[in-house]
Amino acid sequence: MNTNYTAVIKQDADWWIGWIEEVPGVNCQESSREKLLKSLRETLAEAIEFNRAY
Repeated sequence: MNTNYTAVIKQDADWWIGWIEEVPGVNCQESSREKLLKSLRETLAEAIEFNRAY
C-alpha cells in the first residue's frame, strides 16, 4: 500500500528547510533542494519504521 505525504519546502537564504505535514517531527535542513528531498525521504522512512515498532 502506497501512502502519499505532503512535503513543505522553503529556501531561507543559503539553506533549504522542509517538513512532512502528516508526520510530526519529520523536518530537515540542507544546503540544496536535492539533499533536502533525500533527507526528508530517509527521515520519513525512519519515522514510519519506528512507529510500526510500537
